[in-house]
Amino acid sequence: MVGSRSYLPFGQRGGSYTSKAAARPPHSKMNHELPVRVGMAAGLGVVAAAGNLLGGLFVVRRNWSRRFLHYFMALGAGYMLAVAFTDVIPESVRIGGQGAFTFVLIGYFLVHLFEHILAPHFHFGEETHTEMMRHHRARTVLFGLGIHTFFDGVAIAAGFLVSTWLGTVIFVAIFLHKLPEGFTIASVVLASGQSRGKAVAAAGALGVATLLGVLLTSLLQAQLRYALPLSAGVTVYVAATDLLPEVNREPGWRTALLVFAGVASLLILQWLVRV
Repeated sequence: MVGSRSYLPFGQRGGSYTSKAAARPPHSKMNHELPVRVGMAAGLGVVAAAGNLLGGLFVVRRNWSRRFLHYFMALGAGYMLAVAFTDVIPESVRIGGQGAFTFVLIGYFLVHLFEHILAPHFHFGEETHTEMMRHHRARTVLFGLGIHTFFDGVAIAAGFLVSTWLGTVIFVAIFLHKLPEGFTIASVVLASGQSRGKAVAAAGALGVATLLGVLLTSLLQAQLRYALPLSAGVTVYVAATDLLPEVNREPGWRTALLVFAGVASLLILQWLVRV
């Protein structure tokens, strides 16, 4: 990991203790910190869920530039990949050993399964193929994106169970693609001929799925060694398979540059923490 940061799962701390420290329960400090981190995960989970709803409202009101969405996609794709490869996956291996890579792979292909078998034909961004959209298709897209957002919540909670740093950088990565998620589902619902109210409700449902992921992971803390690498695989999939192809469709160099800016922003944060 970066610098001297030490990620400590489940309130455990290694190393020796002085005789005075040994008189205290060795895990007492971390046991007191864990509820605080769980509370932070819950609070930021609500913020992330609000991002889904906000993305849906943007579509319904149609009073903003679509280029803004692509900027979020580009920045989020770079940042998410950097978080996954420099923080989440190494920490998953530290906690679960080499077997963590198997769960990263499972997480990646789990989303692939839901997107391309159970919820075909949708992409991040504005849906314009109205002739291809039907109510049942919109429901399958909602289900597929619901899997995404559930693991968003899993990732936030799992990160905070490890450390405040990891939870925070994962939250930022997730929030950057929350607007595109809400934007996508609301656009699909409108393209299927349903009302604006239902479009906003669908975006809100994605937010609820995020909160369910936070809640379930917080309750099942003993399963962190599985939840963290699974969420890493989902993060890599969303960034590399969903977001980057949409970014690559945009002409010009600005959006491409934002991908690198997303990577650089995390590396700078890591450097600042190390210093």
